[in-house]
Amino acid sequence: MKKYREDASRTAKLQPYLSPLAVWALSAGSAIGWGALVVTSRTYLSQAGPMGSILGLLIGFAMMLMVAHHYHFLANRYPGTGGLYNYVKYIFGYDRAFLVAWFLFLVYIAIFWANATSIPLFARYFLHGVLRFGYLYTVFGFEVYMGEALATIAVIALVGLLCVKSKRATARSMEALALVFTAGITVCFVAVMIGRRATDFSMDPAFIPDKDAFRQVARIAFISPWAFIGFESVSHSAAEYHFKHSDMFKVLVISLVVTTALYIFILLMSVSAYPEGCASWLDYIRRLDEFEGIAGLPAFYAANYYMGIKGVYILMASLMALVLTSLIGMLRAVSRLCYAVAQDSILPEPIAHLNDKQIPANAILLVMLISLPIPFLGRTTIGWIVDTTTIGATILYGFASAAVFKAAKQEGGRWDRGLAAVTMVILLVFLVFLLFPSFFSDHTIETETYALMTVWSLVGLFYFNRVIRKDHARNFGKAIIVWMALLAFIVLMAMTWTERASERRANVIIDEIQSYMDGTADSETLAMDVGDLIERERVRFHESDNLSGLLITSLFGLSLAVLLANYLSQQKWEKKATEERDRARTAALTDPMTGVKSKTAYLMREEELDGMIAGGAAEPFAVAVCDVNGLKYVNDTFGHKAGDDHIVKASRMICDIFNHSPVYRTGGDEFVAILTGRDYETRDALLSALHDRSVRHIGAGDVVVSGGLSDFDPAGDARFHDVFERADQRMYREKQALKEMGAVTRD
Repeated sequence: MKKYREDASRTAKLQPYLSPLAVWALSAGSAIGWGALVVTSRTYLSQAGPMGSILGLLIGFAMMLMVAHHYHFLANRYPGTGGLYNYVKYIFGYDRAFLVAWFLFLVYIAIFWANATSIPLFARYFLHGVLRFGYLYTVFGFEVYMGEALATIAVIALVGLLCVKSKRATARSMEALALVFTAGITVCFVAVMIGRRATDFSMDPAFIPDKDAFRQVARIAFISPWAFIGFESVSHSAAEYHFKHSDMFKVLVISLVVTTALYIFILLMSVSAYPEGCASWLDYIRRLDEFEGIAGLPAFYAANYYMGIKGVYILMASLMALVLTSLIGMLRAVSRLCYAVAQDSILPEPIAHLNDKQIPANAILLVMLISLPIPFLGRTTIGWIVDTTTIGATILYGFASAAVFKAAKQEGGRWDRGLAAVTMVILLVFLVFLLFPSFFSDHTIETETYALMTVWSLVGLFYFNRVIRKDHARNFGKAIIVWMALLAFIVLMAMTWTERASERRANVIIDEIQSYMDGTADSETLAMDVGDLIERERVRFHESDNLSGLLITSLFGLSLAVLLANYLSQQKWEKKATEERDRARTAALTDPMTGVKSKTAYLMREEELDGMIAGGAAEPFAVAVCDVNGLKYVNDTFGHKAGDDHIVKASRMICDIFNHSPVYRTGGDEFVAILTGRDYETRDALLSALHDRSVRHIGAGDVVVSGGLSDFDPAGDARFHDVFERADQRMYREKQALKEMGAVTRD
């Protein structure tokens, strides 16, 4: 908390202005987007039916309530910009915070891209493909058109311009758009449910037939973070709340309730009607690819069936509101995240600049710039990127639980700590399900998603090396275990990726053999005998398997190389830091004028000897106290430069005599030598030598030094200063004696 208070002033320029309604709109608008009305039927109904989907969503809702509590707990203690990155930084340190920022950026930018690239799909479904001109190419089966790409870029630019120019206009737009999609979907749902009572449409079956109902519910629950990810993004704007942070939990709960209700409304609408020729909603969902326009969108088909074209228009307005709120909400979240990490030098410093309206305009422009090539990648590729949000959200929510667990442990909050522990266990189960799909015979996540997660994690290791090399504050690279965990994650992702690819290849081989057996294969294959065909497929599979092994080995080796580079960079900083500390220590312990030990070094040695005396472990030693005679006269007569030279000569004289003992300059013209070993054995002779040399110098007008000596008495001396006091008194008697012998007395 102390470190947080020291850094909090850095976000003070972000002015509070967000009302509870605006934060609710940002939360709900970020959580629910294009996929809610368009993709839900494919991802949920086709896997678990209406009842399984609803139950799975409700389990996800319960999980998100726990997560909402975690964010509420953390935001009230660290109410700055940066959300989870900010919390983890102060609780776990910068290394783990970097990991969080890296995956947060991927998750949020993926949602932003998904909704941005839905603009062409909107035009294809509802505007008769008006933007489909200027064909460019086909990417993984998706045709890319210049018109659609330019329209997407234009929408990104307009949303970015709104967010840069006025934060209040942005908040008001979010409020209005959120109310539009909430009211629109609710009105259509009510109308559909009323209309359905007058028809003979049935919502049976409640689950997918011939599949375990529990497994169906579990599957939806495991991917439920996808349905809610983004609701917590308002934590990145905590510094801009214009209300008590203690009210944040209420706002998040309302957002989750609305989001869950809207998902359920859409699911129930999607199974309430189906075109002629379909035996049931299940038959309809399984044949969706056969239908075009609104017939290919179950919720829209139901609205049109029961409400006519006005129902379609209402859902069209709701869908566009969903897209725009998600774009605005995610752009704000990513820009605030970039703004926060730029303050810690993870991104270039200009990204942390605020414009005259206290808006991180450069961070917003950065997100827009990164997003410009996205419309040219094709919707299929973006779909794979969006899949990463399920894995990413599970990891990030796990970090939030761990942060609460540690903070609550330090504060003694048993209830918060217990809730965090339960949430961590559940999220760990979720993550295992997602990372080991073959173990559960469940392929919810596309194969390419694991490849993207592998590449993104590897790029993170490379980028972290850049951060370490530029880490002048030396905040990063201290938690090696974090980077070993990331290495294990990369290897695990790569293994899952290659395993899924092998399964896909095996299925292709099975299909080819099946087509050979039923005579539908190509002529070249049909001309082969069975043995040659099997041998060909065996060789192909073996080659694919070898390639997979080579890929995993290469990724592991590359990751290790990056980790080694990161380690060496950190070691370079540590060496530099050690050298700087040594130089600083040497400077602090050395008198700059004379080169002998400083008063700081003397006090440290005094403390050390006091401890040894108190413990009865002090070896025999003596203290010689020396004082330069006539320094005041030299200063007044010849100037302070001559006085400094006089002190240096005296220092050399003392060091020359006590040449086996440390000499300390404890004042302007005062020196102390602590005698041990050989000097201790000849201490009386050394003091006599100092006296004799000073006597000779009297007549020559050279440096005269008075000295007094005292031995440590274990029976009578309780501390070092007792020895010093006796030596100091004897030094003053010597000083007086030298004066009487005709030494310079103007001191």
